[in-house]
Amino acid sequence: MFPITSSRSKIIVTGSLAFDSIMDFPGRFADHILPDKIHLLNLSFTVGTLKKQFGGTAGNIAYNLALLGEKPVIIGAAGHDFTDYRAHLKKAGVETSKICIYRNTPTASFFVVTDLADNQIGGFYPGPMEKDLPVDFSAWKQKPELLIIAANNPSLMVRLAAASRREKIPFIFDPAQQVIRLSKTELLSGLRGAKILIGNDYEMELIQSKTGLAKRELLRFVSALITTKGEKGSLIEVSGKSYEIPPAKPRAVVDPTGAGDAYRAGLILGLINGWPWEKTGRAASLSAVYAVEKYGTQKHRYTYKDFRRRFRQNFGCQLEE
Repeated sequence: MFPITSSRSKIIVTGSLAFDSIMDFPGRFADHILPDKIHLLNLSFTVGTLKKQFGGTAGNIAYNLALLGEKPVIIGAAGHDFTDYRAHLKKAGVETSKICIYRNTPTASFFVVTDLADNQIGGFYPGPMEKDLPVDFSAWKQKPELLIIAANNPSLMVRLAAASRREKIPFIFDPAQQVIRLSKTELLSGLRGAKILIGNDYEMELIQSKTGLAKRELLRFVSALITTKGEKGSLIEVSGKSYEIPPAKPRAVVDPTGAGDAYRAGLILGLINGWPWEKTGRAASLSAVYAVEKYGTQKHRYTYKDFRRRFRQNFGCQLEE
């Protein structure tokens, strides 16, 4: 664990800002995909619902941090259609002044289809995310105390990591969906010196494959590895120790989209409060649960008092003692 001075710290969230078009397929992809015909894949799924929601890694993480009582600052890029989304974030308590608006392009969009087994097939239009935003924390009056580098333009992610190292800003490297696009060199450059490297079990396997490094070797680059495993919880590995984090219990499972970003917000809450890893991981698990209980990534709402109560109900201990 690394100490952050206090709650209400200067938390910087970088990543995508996007509109999510979420569709539900009332069946299972596996029933329609023939393994021996993958090279000829040509499928169309008729979906039962279609809803357009606010999303993107930066927007989702920041929104969940605001629910937890923080006032995060987003660094990101959006298009000419971002007005309503910006108002939504500001109302939630997110600082949006560092978001660059590009008037000649629409905001990034994510189109995802979810089946009955919670498997997802998606497509992403990056739009203004492909712009290389300026990165210079040396000019900031108040240096950021923690920065998360979530999925974004790969070159920007690498530059953000370099800037964080240069200014000695603790950072979390969270490549997520961009693991596919990041080269071995970019991955190593991005994660070097990170306090935490985080990804789901598939992404972590892919990172190991692309870098040629086992987990014990990755821990030479970063202070901690966190592997999320959906409904099975998560695994935190640090300093020769492993912490198996149990999942929190959802009141209902409605939509898994955005649960990973909500997990990251709970993780950051634990970090800035200096909680032990066991408690930090459990706070992250609980934060994720709220996201799966609503359709869309930023439709859930709760108070910090409710969060503390559900933490006690789920894990049998107090969030703050």
